[in-house]
Amino acid sequence: MSSLPARDATPAYRAGHVAIVGSPNVGKSTLLNRLIGCKVSVTSRKPQTTRQRVTGIVTRADAQIVFVDTPGYQTEHQSALNRMMNRSVTASLQGVDAVVWVVEALRYGARDGAVARLLPRQVPVVLAINKTDRVRDRRLLLPFIEQLARHREFAAVVPVSASKGTQVDELLDAMVPLLPQGPRLYDADEITTASERFLAAELLREKLFRLLGDELPYATAVEVEQFKLSGGVRRIHAAVLVEKEGQKAIVIGKRGEKLKAAATQARRDMERLFGGKVFLEVWVRVRRGWSGSEAALKRMGYNPE
Repeated sequence: MSSLPARDATPAYRAGHVAIVGSPNVGKSTLLNRLIGCKVSVTSRKPQTTRQRVTGIVTRADAQIVFVDTPGYQTEHQSALNRMMNRSVTASLQGVDAVVWVVEALRYGARDGAVARLLPRQVPVVLAINKTDRVRDRRLLLPFIEQLARHREFAAVVPVSASKGTQVDELLDAMVPLLPQGPRLYDADEITTASERFLAAELLREKLFRLLGDELPYATAVEVEQFKLSGGVRRIHAAVLVEKEGQKAIVIGKRGEKLKAAATQARRDMERLFGGKVFLEVWVRVRRGWSGSEAALKRMGYNPE
């Protein structure tokens, strides 16, 4: 007696690219790190910490999601650096399969509106309401969501806390049906497409953002001048760039303590991320006007496209 072959009830595998966008300081990088379970995008309490696109890869049994973390969209200051960062945001929205729009809970302003106008109409958007752990009266969330829903139709709305990890898995679940069917785009053990050289520079720059005052971090950059792997040890020589001679002494600190603290903290993060010993040598160099020159920024590796 013959029988029909059993139907395969296993859903088809899905894989695709998802851009994470939002205004400055809404927690995009913290969310990306939480989604992939590892730090690949730098964070601080200061806005505009992220300057370039960073990818984070989540591989599950049913899907592979390639997230693209973007700088916060800047509407106030129009230096060459900020213009390049804004172009990075708009370029990241081209060719993605879906978008996660991150908005801070109960806070919506002109900068969020500027991001809303960038969202492509032909691409599904998931609204992630972040920092819900700070909301004392959760009954306020529903009218806030209804306010945002006036802008467009969302594929899903997921309240999350990136810092606490609340409902991050639900956010991932919401992304999967929006991706096209197809095989993995990267090996299952990959977590980012960023090079170790790039990640080393970013980790050092993160420590400077955290250790310096409110204004000086925006006048600093990090350039890795040498990166060698030998005998399991990564030997990294990095220059911290500032725009004025007077800023150099501030970055170095009294008896070199501030620069040493930044380098030590960065080295420890590098060793955790790279899984091996790191020798890190850091110095400070004056490069006048670097943030106002697109040519200088491109030589330093900034790429808005």
